[in-house]
Amino acid sequence: MSVAPAVMPTPAHDPSVPDFSQLGVPAALVETLTRQGITVPTPVQALVIPDGLAGRDVLGRARTGTGKTLAFGLPLLARLVDGPRRPKSPRALIVLPTRELANQVRSALEPLAHALRLKVVTVYGGTPYDRQVKRLRQGVDLIIATPGRLADLVRRGACRLDAIEAVVLDEADHLCDLGFYPAVDALLKQTPSGGQRMLLSATLDGDVNRLVRAHLSDPVRHDLHPDADAPVHVDHHVLVTSHTNRPQTVAALLRANPRSMVFTRTRDGASQLARHLSAAGVPAVDLHGNLSQRLRERNLRQFSSGRADVVVATDVAARGIHVDGVHLVVHYDVPDEAKSFLHRSGRTARAGRTGTVVTVTTPRMVDRVVRMQRTAGVQSRHHDERTAPDPMTVEALSTSGTTTPQSSPRGGSSGGSGGRSAGRSGGRRQYSRNGGRPAARPGDKPQRRQRWS
Repeated sequence: MSVAPAVMPTPAHDPSVPDFSQLGVPAALVETLTRQGITVPTPVQALVIPDGLAGRDVLGRARTGTGKTLAFGLPLLARLVDGPRRPKSPRALIVLPTRELANQVRSALEPLAHALRLKVVTVYGGTPYDRQVKRLRQGVDLIIATPGRLADLVRRGACRLDAIEAVVLDEADHLCDLGFYPAVDALLKQTPSGGQRMLLSATLDGDVNRLVRAHLSDPVRHDLHPDADAPVHVDHHVLVTSHTNRPQTVAALLRANPRSMVFTRTRDGASQLARHLSAAGVPAVDLHGNLSQRLRERNLRQFSSGRADVVVATDVAARGIHVDGVHLVVHYDVPDEAKSFLHRSGRTARAGRTGTVVTVTTPRMVDRVVRMQRTAGVQSRHHDERTAPDPMTVEALSTSGTTTPQSSPRGGSSGGSGGRSAGRSGGRRQYSRNGGRPAARPGDKPQRRQRWS
């Protein structure tokens, strides 16, 4: 699958920053990284790699797109050099929440493993068992797995965990969010005590904290930012529209801004919106759990290659899928909590780039959006779709609209002006309670009667 890997070429070396050789990375791996244009460790790599190479347990938090895959992958591969390879008994394990992330991690680590003559196998659900069982029987060094399929293979006797020397839990909070805590806990209990554990997570509370206390021994903690969930360099906007006009409004927004990801609440909603967008001249694909693995990989390839301008996804894609160059994230359905909002929004502005996030909502839901964004530490500009810029490029949105309105005690929106009218009047147009239409002003032309919903 030709999805861009989660590691990126780095700029020219700064003499004050240690290179990979100085961090202790084996020469064969350094040479492979150099051929890929990766010569300077990112901050998370510079911190985690030495402890990983020393065999310490590591607890890491960092924003997405900061190089976490190599931060834990390089020490893991270095540990496996010249070790014995036995059938059905891998020596290192990476557990992660989704099939897409499994493929991304494999794409990043497989060339490095090849340089050390190590074998890697990826196992996840939605694909036949036979090939995975055959590869395990032939002997592998590293297994990259989702918890459900790995547990099935262990129960079938196709895989043993008694030779595991090191385990990485990637996106541990997402594993727990998806209900995998019991499975992950049970799998870790089958690995030898005293083995190395490295856990990467955006948050370290709840079930993640239980995993840490149960399975990590005196871990070194690297917290590169106290608000690791929040993407940086992001402009946030709220686009207020009627429920009826929402598909057409979003189509106009995406037509002006290719390379976008749109999030819906349901799988059917993602499929329906992708079909609507394609029919409206915006090439789009969907991504959700109802699709087979073959279709998921095909759709990701189409988006990554540019044959599709938009991917419409459920929250399965909000974490772990690393596709470079996403300029715009659209919340078509408002998420239920700030954490989900930040995870989705983190698909843009990766690796220090800028990005834009637009939350689409109706007037009656504006207050809820404002409260959620306030919890997430986000400030937005508000736009009325009837008076928003045409075309709605992110550049035009950044110079139109108004600042976040104050919450109304009655639960209705007290603001949300649109770009061009706001520019003419210099003030804020108010939504009335009788359907949310902007209040009339002296000199206004009669407006077509339109109910918001």
